[in-house]
Amino acid sequence: MHRFARSFSDAPSTNRPTRLATLSNRARVTSHTIRQSFASIAIAFLAGGCAAPSPSKGSLPSGVAAGDKVLSPFYAWEGTTPPRPGVMLRTEPLPSQAELTAVSSAQRILYTSTDARWNAGIVPVSGTLYLPKGAPPSGGWPLVAWAHGTLGVADVCAPSWTQHRPRDATYLNRWLEQGFAVVATDYQGLGGPGPHPYLFWEAEGRSILDSARAAVAAHPGRIANELVVTGQSQGSGSSIGASRIAPTYAPELRLRATIATGVVPSFPQGPYRVPEAAPSASGPTRFTMLRLVGGSIPAGAPSADELVSEKARPLLQLARTACVDEMRGYEQQNALNMGNAFTLAPEKLEALLLPVTDMSMVRMPAPVFLGTGLADRTVPPRRQYGAAAALCATGSPLVWKTYDGVTDNGIVNAAFDDELRFVRRALANELPESNCAAIAEPGLPGPVKAGIAFND
Repeated sequence: MHRFARSFSDAPSTNRPTRLATLSNRARVTSHTIRQSFASIAIAFLAGGCAAPSPSKGSLPSGVAAGDKVLSPFYAWEGTTPPRPGVMLRTEPLPSQAELTAVSSAQRILYTSTDARWNAGIVPVSGTLYLPKGAPPSGGWPLVAWAHGTLGVADVCAPSWTQHRPRDATYLNRWLEQGFAVVATDYQGLGGPGPHPYLFWEAEGRSILDSARAAVAAHPGRIANELVVTGQSQGSGSSIGASRIAPTYAPELRLRATIATGVVPSFPQGPYRVPEAAPSASGPTRFTMLRLVGGSIPAGAPSADELVSEKARPLLQLARTACVDEMRGYEQQNALNMGNAFTLAPEKLEALLLPVTDMSMVRMPAPVFLGTGLADRTVPPRRQYGAAAALCATGSPLVWKTYDGVTDNGIVNAAFDDELRFVRRALANELPESNCAAIAEPGLPGPVKAGIAFND
């Protein structure tokens, strides 16, 4: 199985570029042999192709170790919690943000969702909601629900608190300019109580769908029940996850299109085995550290504190209290890597943690657009091709586009024009023409092109 921590290396492959039409006879991927030694720990989480909590009623971990911090009274819900998800609890005006020039209304929002990791029932989740300028069309503006990439797992990383990164705000503003309302979840546990279930696509997917429910219900006639879900990197799994559970979790929402860039999900039963190297002792630690705090340690396994070396304990504390940029700086300044930051060897630690990015093979309920930068070294193009091949194999209506010289950061805005055309067709009930028969395995990440916004 191919997990997010593995995405930082893309081993040379002896496979020649292979068209999807020829993949049907290729052996399907099997679990890594090391994981078998941890099957007794993780088996309860693997049903349905994803990490899932026990069906019994649970409770949220809390406190500093879970990344909790009261940011302001707004985030601390003390009233009666409605018994259903997707209810707007409260709103307040947001400060202006320079990149968001097409906004007529900007709100911080708090709404209800359901916990899919610890099975703790209804939880408050925060986010932001933006309305475009001008009068809404008949029936209301269509709604874009945005799923952000990795920021951290501590409450202080919530975009509703820190503001959106300029790259993301620029992207959201482009949708607003085109006459879409935008709702952007922080995700469960970022701003709200308990840990953020980092990379748990069903938990994040519920946060997305419930933000859309709350936005539509709060603005009848102004926001239409016409939903487009879009996300990048971490948010790509959230976006695809939201879409695949929408028919059962939020059947009243009219999902029209799904967009994912920097595509993270892995498909162990898919037709393409991603050529990956073994976990590297020299690889970065921050994403694994976020997973330790963010719910990836299965029941009965050692705690985060037990899995982290003395040298890396300050980085674990940063994961609980700060955001990924500060973690990156500390990691680099102190020469931390996968070989010296943990008490288990990289391959054993990888096998221990829950396979949070794994998905089973399910046909998507709405047209899917995937965008991949061919200079992406965070989520290598071959891994993203594996996701495209798997979704194509389910019969999902899919368009996969690649962008020469574009990175994981750059793809957010580089793909926008193609995404907009895709969405316009979907909203017009014109099924976008799938290119599944023509997609081919890419090579290793290529050089970065200059002159592309945010393409670092």
